[in-house]
Amino acid sequence: MDEELHERIRDAVTTVPPGTVATYGDIAALAGAPTPRLVGRVLSEDGADIPWHRVLRANGTPAPHIVHRQLELLRGEGVLADGQRIDLRTYRWRPE
Repeated sequence: MDEELHERIRDAVTTVPPGTVATYGDIAALAGAPTPRLVGRVLSEDGADIPWHRVLRANGTPAPHIVHRQLELLRGEGVLADGQRIDLRTYRWRPE
């Protein structure tokens, strides 16, 4: 992956407003990434300083290894889970 795509992914994540969420696929589409997996890779390697917690899997759940921390951060922004799933119909961010 080139540096430009890497930065587009990071920039797309920073546009997700507090109190909303996006999926890895949403971010990939915004950034022009060929696959949502690249979004996960960027966030795992270089996402600590951006709102990584606002990005979920397509079914509205966090990745298992970060589920508790991610749901805690989202709760702090008013995004409430039903168990470990966020209702995307309620909280999904739709850019203009």
